[in-house]
Amino acid sequence: MRWQGRRQSSNIEDRRGMRVSRGGLVGGGIGTLAIALLVIFLGGDPTAVLQQAGEAPVAATNEPYVESPNEAQWRQEIAVALADTEDAWNAMFADLGGQYREPVLVLFTGAVESGCGFAQAAVGPFYCPPDEKLYIDLGFFDQLQAELGAGGDFARAYVVAHEVGHHVQNLMGVSGRVQELRQRVGAVEANQLSVRLELQADCFAGIYAHRVERYGNVLEAGDAEEAIRAASAVGDDAIQRSAGRVVVPDSFTHGSSEQRMRWFGTGARQGSVEACDTFQAADL
Repeated sequence: MRWQGRRQSSNIEDRRGMRVSRGGLVGGGIGTLAIALLVIFLGGDPTAVLQQAGEAPVAATNEPYVESPNEAQWRQEIAVALADTEDAWNAMFADLGGQYREPVLVLFTGAVESGCGFAQAAVGPFYCPPDEKLYIDLGFFDQLQAELGAGGDFARAYVVAHEVGHHVQNLMGVSGRVQELRQRVGAVEANQLSVRLELQADCFAGIYAHRVERYGNVLEAGDAEEAIRAASAVGDDAIQRSAGRVVVPDSFTHGSSEQRMRWFGTGARQGSVEACDTFQAADL
């Protein structure tokens, strides 16, 4: 992706000099983080899980933060990617007769206090509906490349675009309706609803890629493959195998690698919200 010299979003909130911690986590620690990771890894509403971490006060300190050369580049890349999502969804909402409300992307290190509660970096990137903000610890991109084999600038852009996809769902009222439905059904049905929500966010990320490709002279050879590798790497089946666990489809909350790649591809090819209606799709 050609990002040098291109517009960077001003909707960036850099909290990397702010260190926050919460003492005496009730029900917290590794168990809560592991559950949160499964719930919100590359998406989802983390409110319920993070609020279960307890109500202990948050301690915050401000410290000088010196970013590494990699972090400096990644910060600029995702600021360009966020700007591209703004252009794409402002145009898309206008076409649909609405008005897009741009989200804020929060950069943090270690832990952060969000509108959904206190979260540590181990939960991965997430979108918080109550404050309409995306949260990313840039250290996640090291993990994405080293542990999941999904490096590259367009893989990082896919992460941003997927989280923005959840913001779009929030604005359209999809997230709220799904959350209400999930509370009325059993665990398996609730997981299936979550999968449809996540796959739609992947498809919306594909719409972003479709729009960027129309700009011309932005995408480079291999960019699409980078995004597809990232989508594959965060499939529920891939994550379960990498953790040494048996693959259990009924436990999926985000979709399989094949599903995530396919729905991203659908959005990238067709570029329309209608094509991303995973809730009406007979075959996910």
